[in-house]
Amino acid sequence: MLHKVLKVNSNDNVIVALRDLAAGEVVDFEGESYVLPYTVYAKHKFVTQDLAIGDAVMMYGVLVGRASQPIKRGEPVTTYNLKHDSEPYSTAKRQPYSWTPPDVSKWVGRTFKGYRRSDGKVGTYNYWLVIPLVFCENRNVLTLKDAFERELGYAQPDLYRDQVREFLHLYQHGQMDVIKKIEPFAGVATPKADASTTTKRPFKNVDGIKFLTHEGGCGGTRQDAHTLCSLFASYAVHPNVAGITVLSLGCQNSEEKILMDEIHKRSPHFDKPLYIFEQQQGTEAQMMSMAIKQTFLGLIKADQHEREDVPITELVVGLKCGGSDGFSGISANPVLGQVSDILVALGGKTLLAEFPELHGVEQELLNRCVTEEKAAKFERLMRDYSGKADAVGSAFAFNPSPGNIKDGLITDAIKSAGAAKKGGSAPIQDVTNYTEISSEKGLQLVCTPGNDVEATTGKTAAGATVILFTTGLGTPTGNPICPVMKVATNSTLAQKMSDVIDFDCGPVVTGEQTIQQNADALLEEIIQVASGKLTHAQRLAQDDFIPWKRGVSL
Repeated sequence: MLHKVLKVNSNDNVIVALRDLAAGEVVDFEGESYVLPYTVYAKHKFVTQDLAIGDAVMMYGVLVGRASQPIKRGEPVTTYNLKHDSEPYSTAKRQPYSWTPPDVSKWVGRTFKGYRRSDGKVGTYNYWLVIPLVFCENRNVLTLKDAFERELGYAQPDLYRDQVREFLHLYQHGQMDVIKKIEPFAGVATPKADASTTTKRPFKNVDGIKFLTHEGGCGGTRQDAHTLCSLFASYAVHPNVAGITVLSLGCQNSEEKILMDEIHKRSPHFDKPLYIFEQQQGTEAQMMSMAIKQTFLGLIKADQHEREDVPITELVVGLKCGGSDGFSGISANPVLGQVSDILVALGGKTLLAEFPELHGVEQELLNRCVTEEKAAKFERLMRDYSGKADAVGSAFAFNPSPGNIKDGLITDAIKSAGAAKKGGSAPIQDVTNYTEISSEKGLQLVCTPGNDVEATTGKTAAGATVILFTTGLGTPTGNPICPVMKVATNSTLAQKMSDVIDFDCGPVVTGEQTIQQNADALLEEIIQVASGKLTHAQRLAQDDFIPWKRGVSL
């Protein structure tokens, strides 16, 4: 039976509605009765005591805002009566931190089928990557995409093109009345790319050829050009990448030398096939023909890699949320936190990013850093990032989107406190800036924006080989080279968007499963995906890629 309400932390003075609660309804909870003067919708919160202007609102045991209007006991918190606030933080205020790892005996010795690379890293997929150093080459990249995907069996089925063709045929034969009567797809229209097209692929061990485009590389700051090269370097050394084709115009700010220097910083003994083609050295046809020839030869080499059993401790799991709702911090995000703690306890690596969505819980994270040096780096990155956001009139406090607010995330601190649950409770072993890759195991903080695609792009650059993406509202985000598993906070979403959602944490909300039970089921699914089971984002070719532009355009 679905419980009506939940208090997340004993120190909280708000209670979460697990279903719609009508005005006038009496809620009995922990020996107290609350008469609700207004409707409190599912995922929203009502206060447990009368609050005056300026009084603190606590959730997850931390300050998440202050009353901007008097709030009576039982009234919901809204954008009208609650304003963002959070506790100040400082490395100097660090407190001792201890952690009791979970029992992981059932997971010891578990394996997945991955691709071992010469540098010792293990990939979950085996992709060839085609990238442009500058936006001028986007057209050529897309031309290569069309040629390679169609001829080698990687193209998406023309599901919607077939529908247009049918309508055209009817229109040309004067059957407008038939077109008007045709019903749209009633169910899931996900292309079955893993079943119908893989049999046509000559390179059975190449999971795909991924073609990236972007709007940078020239015309912006040199910082952005260098960052773009660093990002591509991180993708080049990524264990899910077998080889790389690079298209260059020749005169852009993102120079070939910068790319190669950044690659060798990350992998001094880099030995993957990498081919660079410059358009200003001749005709477009000459460049494209040579690029096709070398890429084809490279695919033959890439096809020699085969999956083999490797310990799950070789996984690098990114932890992400987007399209969050009021259940994110009580179901899906804590489930990810439990998965993270399990993997860390086993000796694996997990990545927690989205710095704007850690605003309000900085002190807890500072306390969890294993060294003063790591904590100081986190504080420096946070203050630098938030300072730049403030300077352009877009403070972290403005972070919740209209969709977030509608579904109960009233302040950034509420959103952040729930988002941080993805990182579990393990100590933080390292802190990395955007495009940096750490050799440390354990939980790490990675500086990225909260923007869904910019965050998954950056998290992949940090080395994630599987990304867990929690969502309460639904988002189709994916990544070209890293599988993104969409994890629903509630079962209604999982059923409504079944062609997008890969895993359902709704049973945690209903009480059908504990966080531990749900996390165990999710880890089993992660092992399947890491071994080659496609996510919905992969089936849909949801290859989202947006570099974080940190400078300004010139």
